[in-house]
Amino acid sequence: MATLIITEKSSQAKDLRAALGERFGRILPAEGHLLRLAEPEEVDPAWKRWAPTLLKPDGLYPTRPDGHGNKPAKLKAIAAALKGCDEVILATDCDREGQLIGQEILEHVGFRGRVKRALFTAQDPKTIRQAFAALKPNDSMRPLYDAAVARQQADQIFNLSLTRTATTSLRAPGERGVIGIGRVKTPTLAIVCLREIEIRDFKPEDYFEVVATATVAAGRFPMRHAPPPQARIKDRARAEAIAAAAAGHAGPLSVTVEERRQAPPRLFDLPALQKTCGQRWGWTADRTLSVAQSLYDGEGKKLITYPRAEARYLSENQIADVPALVGALTRLRGFAHLEIPKPVIRRGKSGHFCDKALEGVSHHAVVPNVNVMDDLEARLGRLSEDEKKLFALICRSYLAAVMPDYEYRQTTVTMGVPVPATDKVPASEAEFRATGRIPLRLGWRAVYTGAEQQDAPLEADAEQDLPPLKDGEMATLSDPKVEAKRTQAPPRYNEGTLIDAMQNAWRFVEDPALRERLKEAKGIGTPATRAEVIKGLKKQNLLGSEGKWLHATPAGLALFELLRGAAPALVDPGTTALWEMRLDEVVTGRADFRAVIDGIATEAERLIGSLTAQSGARIGLGQPAAPFRKGGRKRTPPKAGATATAPRQPRRPRRKAAEEPVPSGRAPTERMVAFAKDLAKRKRMTLPPGVEGDFDACRRFLDEHGGSRASAGGAPPS
Repeated sequence: MATLIITEKSSQAKDLRAALGERFGRILPAEGHLLRLAEPEEVDPAWKRWAPTLLKPDGLYPTRPDGHGNKPAKLKAIAAALKGCDEVILATDCDREGQLIGQEILEHVGFRGRVKRALFTAQDPKTIRQAFAALKPNDSMRPLYDAAVARQQADQIFNLSLTRTATTSLRAPGERGVIGIGRVKTPTLAIVCLREIEIRDFKPEDYFEVVATATVAAGRFPMRHAPPPQARIKDRARAEAIAAAAAGHAGPLSVTVEERRQAPPRLFDLPALQKTCGQRWGWTADRTLSVAQSLYDGEGKKLITYPRAEARYLSENQIADVPALVGALTRLRGFAHLEIPKPVIRRGKSGHFCDKALEGVSHHAVVPNVNVMDDLEARLGRLSEDEKKLFALICRSYLAAVMPDYEYRQTTVTMGVPVPATDKVPASEAEFRATGRIPLRLGWRAVYTGAEQQDAPLEADAEQDLPPLKDGEMATLSDPKVEAKRTQAPPRYNEGTLIDAMQNAWRFVEDPALRERLKEAKGIGTPATRAEVIKGLKKQNLLGSEGKWLHATPAGLALFELLRGAAPALVDPGTTALWEMRLDEVVTGRADFRAVIDGIATEAERLIGSLTAQSGARIGLGQPAAPFRKGGRKRTPPKAGATATAPRQPRRPRRKAAEEPVPSGRAPTERMVAFAKDLAKRKRMTLPPGVEGDFDACRRFLDEHGGSRASAGGAPPS
């Protein structure tokens, strides 16, 4: 009998074939989840109509084959191969979700043979061979699988039950659209709303700083009196008194000179890449992922490693790749000026190569793909402008990581100026200060010289040119000026900084234990799903955008305020931390996964009660419902300004789920359906309900997605 190896995706299968051949058996890839959970109405027909109901089956939601794209063919091929096997090796990602993707196939088809597990965080040949030389019994991974099942089932129960409850209970009469509630989605909305409220309530304050020119034997330079925020000067008269005291003041300088060095920044994971591209080029998170995905698996490209990375480290095995990568990249015109005769290898958590930091992580940092360096120039010729920009950014990051530290000499100069007492203020001393930095060795910053300087990490400290100075040297201040300044409201999020906030959602949680668990969980959502969460909030008209900046819509703010008062757990990132703690107990054997699901379902039921109790609240999504057809009465849209607070009116049961349009009674043409399926396949998204059977639903889908550029990777909603 034979052995079958199941990988999570085609790129993994290709890497395993290159590293192993067929030594361990035939290799077949899945394509992420080949199975989906049954829809509520597939479990209970009564659940087809949306209502404020807890959608929890007596047991678990069963799995069904996912019918989209080439998933049926992949599942059929694996199922057929399993019939002739007595052993399986799961080589999916080594995290919780990877365990679920592989094992749920075996559970679904009822495989009863031996199962082993290969665990690796990098896909270079050496790492893969080491993993297959140390295969583990898959039984040892059962707790991880149980935790993944608990997460999947709980998300289904929690998100669907509360979305249907919010939509049917809180949506304004006469409107369409969905009020999406989710463990990740709603706290993400809260993060934006809290910033929006902070900006709205911000009251700018005037304050003052004093700048004067210091003259020494070797020259002149500016010095500034700028107290820290908690001690800012808010009284102009006080600032003018300091300026008057500084005029003509002569005294000794306190000069401190330090030799300092700065290590290169961390390599990119997907959130860091999305944040950087958003800040520098105004890219959306989805655009960054799309371009990165094309660099990863585009025809004739494959220039970078897996882009949905969740770590900023490389495995220590990848140290062996450094000479080949550095040699190939420095032959490119943009990096030919760099001299890297001996790459610097930084190990451990303070460096870039660290096996310990990759424990429990599926994908290492995003770096150039060492396997295509031999024909790099030819591949670069196939790139679009966006792809060239992003590839150059990733290359700079990698080269910087193996270059020497940036070394500089920092000089800090201070001078105390006595300020005489006034009628209102006692005598004091105002410290004037200047800081200068002299580069001694550019090191890794040489990667960012010239035209690429805009991509260099920003300096934290202001710097200026200073003349030669000695400690205790006398200086005279002259030409003092009072500068009026004003505090600024915090900036709105762009998609990159919002993803960063999602990853660091512990900052919004006060409980120390929950903060720490959120840090370990790397925030809310995953690198693969965060862009889709933001897109979903925009699609539901809960978030809007102006240029690259995101803002909460009136509907989003109204929903947030309602939930914050009625069901605060829904807008709290700490809810994810609580879930993770419960799932940890499953992994360590301290809790049964079914008990965790039951506990979360009980919490969902309590929240359903909290939402349905808000009988007077209504959220206007700004999406009027379609008028009745065929002689029916036309719906009257709600009056402007009344949708968020209009009292609840008795209404007839809705004809269909809130997310489904009123059917037109016409079927779409075969060509329309084929085009819709092709779009969904290219965008790796699920075809919405009704598209294959209703003309209007199909037309709306084509209008929305047919004119946009195909996305390079979708994800299920959270």
